[in-house]
Parts: sequence; structure tokens; C-alpha cells
Amino acid sequence: MHEQNDVTESNKVHEVVRGKKNNALGVFLALILAVGSFFSGIQVDNLINKEEQTASLFSFFGVAPVKSSTTEVDLSQFWEVWKLLDEKFIAASSTDTLSSEDKINGAIEGLVATYGDPYTVFLPPVESAAFAEDISGNFSGIGMEVGIRDNVITVISPLPDTPAERAGLVAGDLILKIDGETTEGMQIDEAVNRIRGEKGTSVTLSVYREGELEIKEISVTRDTISVPTVVTETVEGVFIIKLYSFNAISEMKFQEALREYVESGSDSLVLDMRGNPGGYLQSAVSIASFFLPTGKVVVRESYGGDEEEKVYRSQGRTMREFAPKKMVVLVDNGSASASEILAGALKEHGVATVIGVDTFGKGSVQELIPLPDGSSVKITVARWLTPEGVSISESGLSPDIVIKRTPQQRLDNVDPQQEAAIKFIKGEEVVSETEEAAPVEVAE
Repeated sequence: MHEQNDVTESNKVHEVVRGKKNNALGVFLALILAVGSFFSGIQVDNLINKEEQTASLFSFFGVAPVKSSTTEVDLSQFWEVWKLLDEKFIAASSTDTLSSEDKINGAIEGLVATYGDPYTVFLPPVESAAFAEDISGNFSGIGMEVGIRDNVITVISPLPDTPAERAGLVAGDLILKIDGETTEGMQIDEAVNRIRGEKGTSVTLSVYREGELEIKEISVTRDTISVPTVVTETVEGVFIIKLYSFNAISEMKFQEALREYVESGSDSLVLDMRGNPGGYLQSAVSIASFFLPTGKVVVRESYGGDEEEKVYRSQGRTMREFAPKKMVVLVDNGSASASEILAGALKEHGVATVIGVDTFGKGSVQELIPLPDGSSVKITVARWLTPEGVSISESGLSPDIVIKRTPQQRLDNVDPQQEAAIKFIKGEEVVSETEEAAPVEVAE
């Protein structure tokens, strides 16, 4: 792989941007975070309680028994190639000699890659150990989520009050280089490892932003990240709950926020889940239960084939007479997994109107299986479906009213999506930006 000048990269990026709408799949999220409550959204207690599941960037269960294959496989050609490489390959001076373990791991990585699923990944021992460190939250970073869209490393969402946000990175930014190294063809794990680092050190990102002509060079100093779970405020008499993640304390914090809402005397509520990448599935179900009657479907877990789907239902902890008369849910392209589950349930049961743009579309479930040598493999085993059976992974969740927010508006702290939510709740006309149809009326 060779370096390319910025003009060539810029032209290539324009081609990618034009083709984005034709490829909504093939996205792999990874967190470039540090310690904080955010990481409890990744399953770390699956060895303690197998009933716990998550609906985050990754969802992990207890280890399932391995089923032996009855299909005979002829591996003679594999071993023939192995032998030929051993006999004939001459390493360049810059190439380290490969061990048998390296070659086996490479073969397994190739096998996993043939399934074409960016969420199904083999992690060799070193990477597996690093991943275990990631989910424990014991590392530093710059505080943003990244993914691969159309083969380009893309910022999904900078987290609030983090180095990434303070440096001016916004959702949708395309990362073309990391410390001068092109990201062309770079896997997400490698990109994450390059961006992460010790607290106090810096990383320079070459970033293309849609609508701009020049590539930005943005230097970000790494730090330990602490992400809030819930933040509340009241704007023009409308109570707003900003939910940043579905972690182990989200239900408790959300209940405290609802108590503030009741005490405020407001009868309208905005639930802001923009940039929320998900977390514990149980947290999403519990929070949905504050608004849905007992037994209402919150999410379906589909395993495909003849296997019966699993249904998660509301626990019926409704607010009764304190339930908001008008409710809006805000989402964007950084809302993923548990956020999509909760927004989809409230939307389809007619509890809330969803405003914003299409969500990220992370609706698959991964099982993490450790292997004897310290490596591990993550395998997609199921899909999340909305109560009406719509796959979240297809193209994300579509809002009832489309209101966009540009990168510049984010930087200028201008929020047309929140403004639209407040107008809608107050009974004013709010027209979807993508439609010429009549305005959506407030449901009484």
C-alpha cells in the first residue's frame, strides 16, 4: 500500500460519498474510548449470569457448546500450499519470519472473513487480551465511535465533553490518515489501535468533511474518558432527558430523571438518544417499561431458520397519570442497537414521535467464544427486530419526521432537531425535510 496525495484522496472520497446511499450495510463499529460507564454496555458478566444480554456494538452471551460438523472436508490443498510456501517463499529483508502459530491464525482469519460479516471476527491471543481490556474500560482514548462505511473509516459520533468533541470532530467525518498513515484498506481494529494510546499523547487525523474542499489535519490529545449516563434540562417548558448509554446504572439514572420530570410539572417529554451507541438490552427493556403496558413487545430476537424467536416484553412499570401527554424521541446516525430498540418500540406502539435522521442500523447479536490458546471468535448468531418484525440492521430506524443537522451546526451548537421537537410538542407545524407532504400533526 502506498501513500496518495491529498488531491487523489479527495477525489476518491467524493466518489465514496456519492455511493454511500447504495451501501447501508457492511458497517463495523468500534469504540475509541477510555474508562467510564459507557463500557458497561458491552457484556462483561456473561460468565456470571447467562441470562444477561446486551444490545450494544457487541452483544455477548455465555459460551455455547460447539457442534461437530458431519461434513468431510478435503484439506489436502491447504497443506500443499502450506508446504509450497515453506519450501519456496523467500522473505524480504523487512519481513519477519512467520511462526506456525502466525500462519494458523492467518488461515482462521481468512476463514472467518469469507462469511462477509464485519461483526464476525477472529481475535488472536494478543488482540483478544486487548479486547478484554477494552470492555473493562481500562485504557485511554479520544472519546468517539468509529465505523467502516463503504470501506472508509468514518466517525459515527464523538462523545460529549471528550477530546474528540473538543477538537471539532463531528459525526460523518471520514478519516483518511492516522498519523500520516493512509487508512485505505485498513481494518477497523487496526484503526482503533492506532488512534488509541496513552493519556497525554496525541494523534493526528486527516479528515474529510462532506461539503468542504480541503482535508483537515486535526490533532487530538488522548485522555481518560468519563461519559455521563443521563443529563436533564428544561427548555421552553419541555423536559428533556439526554440518554447517552444503556449501562448497568442507566435504569436507575433514568428513573431519577423521570422523578425530576414529574417534579417539574411538565406534561411533555423529549428523550434524546442521538449519539447513543447502545448497551445492556435489559436497560432498554426496563426503560421502555416506564411507557408501555405490561406484556407489550419491546424487541424480538430472530435466530433465522426454524429456531423460534425470543421475545422481550414490557414489565409494565408505567408512569400512569404522570405519563407524558406528548413525547418525542430524537435520533441520528450515531444512535445504535439499544437506542434503536427503544426508539422503535416507542414509535411502533404509538407512544412517541421519532424526529431526526435514519439511525445507524446495528441490529445483529454476537456471541463471544474464547478458544484454548487465548484467542477468541465473535460470531453473529441473531438479529434484533422491532415489535412489528422490522430488521434494524437493514437500513436503521427511519424517523417519523426527518430533520437534519449539519456538521457546521453541530460545531456552532445550533440544534434544529431539538428545536423541531419542541415546536412539535407545542403543536406547531413541523415538516419533514425529505417530503413535500402535509405537516405531521401533534397526536393528542
